This record gives sequence, C-alpha cells and structure tokens, in this order.
Amino acid sequence: MTYAGPPRRWLRARRSGDIFRAGKAYDVVVWSTPQTRTSVPDIQNLRIDTPSGKTVRLADVAKVSLQPSPNAIDREGDSRRLDVSATFEGDLGAVVGQLEQKLKDVHFDQGYHAEVLGEWQERQSAQRTLLVTAVIAGAAILLLLQASFGSWRLALLSFLTLPMALVGGVIGAFLGGGVVSLGSLVGFFTVFGIAARNGILLINHFQHLEREEGMTFGRDLVVRGARERLSPILMTSLATGLALIPLVVFGERPGQEIEHPLAIVILGGLVTSTLLNLFVTPSLYLRFGRSRRETATPETEPDPRPPTEAEPQPA
Repeated sequence: MTYAGPPRRWLRARRSGDIFRAGKAYDVVVWSTPQTRTSVPDIQNLRIDTPSGKTVRLADVAKVSLQPSPNAIDREGDSRRLDVSATFEGDLGAVVGQLEQKLKDVHFDQGYHAEVLGEWQERQSAQRTLLVTAVIAGAAILLLLQASFGSWRLALLSFLTLPMALVGGVIGAFLGGGVVSLGSLVGFFTVFGIAARNGILLINHFQHLEREEGMTFGRDLVVRGARERLSPILMTSLATGLALIPLVVFGERPGQEIEHPLAIVILGGLVTSTLLNLFVTPSLYLRFGRSRRETATPETEPDPRPPTEAEPQPA
C-alpha cells in the first residue's frame, strides 16, 4: 500500500503494509516533508486525493494523534518486558513507597503487571542477606561471650547491653539525613562488634583481678579494672574515629555513597559504645555479677566451721 498523492506531500512515517519479495517481508512506510510534519495540526491538514479527483483533509478520513510506542521490547522468562528507567535525588525508600502507592491505582490488562527493580531490588536483597547474617552473627557472639566469661549470666548481661552502643549510630544516621542505607547497616554491625570486643576485655579483666590477684569482688575491684582498661578502650575508639573523620567531612563526593553513611554511623556509635564500656558495663557487673566464692562448687569450698576435737569413744 503506497500513497499516490502529490510527490511533496507524503504522510508522516507510518508502517502501512508489507511487500513480499523472494520469501522476505519488507515494511512499506510513508513519510512526509519536514515542513508538513512539525505538529499534529499540520498533519491533520494534509490534503489527500480521492478516487473522484477531489482532495480532502486527512483529519476528515483518519484519526491523527500522538501515541506512545516502545522502541524495543525485551523478553525474559518467556514474557515480554519493557523497562522504564528514572533518576532522582533523595530517599530511595520514600520514592519507591510513593511509586508503589501510585501503581495501585493503575489498571493493567490481564497478563500485565508492574515491578520495581534496579537499585531498589538489589537493596532489598542485600538487606535480607544482612538480616540473616546478623542473626547468625548474634548467636555466634553470644556463644563466644559465654565461652569467654564461663557464665551464661555474664554472657547474657553483656549481650543485652550491646544494643545501647548503637544509640550513637542511630543519632548519627538521623543527623546525616535520616536515611538508613546499606552502608549504614554495615556500620551498625561494625559498632556492635567493637562494643562486644571492648566488653569482653573489660569483664575478663575483672575476672583476672579476682582470680589471679586475689581481689575481693566489689566496688574497688570494678573501679580498678575500669581504670586499667580505660587506655586500651580509648585508643581503640580514637584510632578508629580519627580514620573515619575524612570520610564524614568529605564523604558526599561522587563514588562514596556507601562509605559516607557507614562512617557517620560508626563515628556516632563509637561515642556511645565507649561510654557504655566505661560506665554502664562496670555498674551492671557490680550489680548483677557474682563473686567466684559464691559460684564455687561445694566440693571446692572450704569448710567454714572450725575443727573440733574428736569425742572419746565409749569403752
């Protein structure tokens, strides 16, 4: 099918039929001159010839409109797929939430549906992986605490206080924009590990003072142990914090989208984890801890009664 009107008045590019030659199909497309295809009204006003010899406007015999048409359709899993991409600035979770809310109002024909993929799908997958890893790591940390302290009571006490170390990381994430990204989650796990390590060193030192140096369980033991562990805990926190300051100050540069929130969370968490290990952990150990004498088994405890003389046996 071809257009038989004036040679300079071709219609806009449009597939109008097929020509078969040598077993191959070729599309037949009509095309108009640049000055007659600049707008929809120009195309509507095109004059076409009729069999009677008269001319009529194209709009009188056809509907002319702009319609979206995909330039490529991919296939995946025996299904056609059309990608719609977009870029934005701000919280990815908030934008996706608004998008999914809008998609609920869109009616799709049978067999069609919409999916949010790309960075959002990768982020959700990474968060699920981190969640499973965190549960396994938490169980491993609890077992390590019990093996280190030799007491489930102290292990649970230390483990339940570890979330307090994350308060500074939460405040840092809020001040950094309130977005909990993948880097922020990794930062929380890092702070959790640092707080657990410092807590193990501190409580082990309390036990060392009582077991090896013979100090009596009480306030003096806890104060001395906290004072002697002050320098190692501060050095760990300061060394890590000073290394992260450049990432916090200059972290918004392109390419540092993960390191910047990670550094903010770790830096804020180091402050609260240090305060936790220097003030909260010693106080809780003094309140809920037990002396080795109280936990000793009856076989190892000495008999507190003074020895008595043997009574004479009757003849």
